[in-house]
Amino acid sequence: MRQTIIAAAAVFLSLTGAASAQPALPSPPPDYAAPAAWLCLPGRSDACATDLTTTVVAANGTLTRETYRADPSAPIDCFYVYPTVSTDPTPNSDMTADPAETYVIAQQFARFGGVCRPFAPLYRQVTLAALRALMTGQPVAADRAMAYADVQAAWRYYLEHHNNGRGVVLIGHSQGAGILTALIASEIDGKPVQSKLISALILGSNLPVPRGQAVGGAFKTVPTCASADQTGCVISYVSFRDTVPPPASSRFGVPQTGGPVPLPASVDFAAACVNPAALLRGTSEAPLHSYLAAAGRAIVTSASPPVWATGKTVDTPFVSTPSLLSAHCVSTPTHTYLSVKVNADAADPRTDTILGDVVIAGAVQPDWGLHLIDVNLAMGDLVEIVGRQSAAYRASR
Repeated sequence: MRQTIIAAAAVFLSLTGAASAQPALPSPPPDYAAPAAWLCLPGRSDACATDLTTTVVAANGTLTRETYRADPSAPIDCFYVYPTVSTDPTPNSDMTADPAETYVIAQQFARFGGVCRPFAPLYRQVTLAALRALMTGQPVAADRAMAYADVQAAWRYYLEHHNNGRGVVLIGHSQGAGILTALIASEIDGKPVQSKLISALILGSNLPVPRGQAVGGAFKTVPTCASADQTGCVISYVSFRDTVPPPASSRFGVPQTGGPVPLPASVDFAAACVNPAALLRGTSEAPLHSYLAAAGRAIVTSASPPVWATGKTVDTPFVSTPSLLSAHCVSTPTHTYLSVKVNADAADPRTDTILGDVVIAGAVQPDWGLHLIDVNLAMGDLVEIVGRQSAAYRASR
């Protein structure tokens, strides 16, 4: 039950809606001039200065070690808003990072430090405790407007004191993605600052677009990305196993028309699905460059470490498995999602499965999909795309 609550909390805001685009400040925002208000800032030893060493497990079971180094001279910035992971007992988190808030940085954001300067504000997000109240039928006292207002204040502080005319990529997952959707709609879309937007990675969230179109839903002028070198665009998807597609009851892959940016009921909207691997490889079904937690732990859940290759020991924090996973976007009359295939081969020593489902009493909960590892699944592809977008953005200027 604890695993289910944690997983559900990770999507709480993406299902119920982030704060309105112009919320009234419920309380003074944190002081983002204080370094302690940030999980990551450039040039310091913090949550982004973590060990990202990876074991690459080939199809024949051969292990090679891949090291990682951040680029302190990266020419662009990345601004990240993390999903619901806080274990604070209050409905909204405090401004002191708990281990879960630090851990999610390693899983979802630190690796972007190879192509951009990292900025990750702490914010008073809706917590796991709020979801427990919701799931047990108690009134939820969480202040979603406060969570949004904190990120809004951090963004404005970043622009005034850190940006210095640089291009920036916005990155968020689940609650963070919902907040960024509202932020882009209210602070960036159609405004002069949009010229600095290299791209937005709105992951694990039901970003609405008119069916069959690239723009015109949550954002008026920010389209979905159609190539790895396109700038000023957005990448968004929710992920499911190809063998466990979203059931009719799943709210993942369904456009959120009543959320952060209210949309007219007269338009046929779909949830955006942009496959990062397809942008790079030019085929609809494309291998994913994943970085999975070697110990099997996703966001704040725990799991037994997988056996990545028979008879082999992995001693690095991350694992990459070339050709094991591939994906393509699927659109049905009700759901749009990234369908993830495990290219299992019983004849080789490598694992034939991956962790990432929500499981209760041994049973996979199909309506959640692979939300817990949305970002891990395509991490290598996303970092490569941001690098290419950075080059294209700078070349255009």
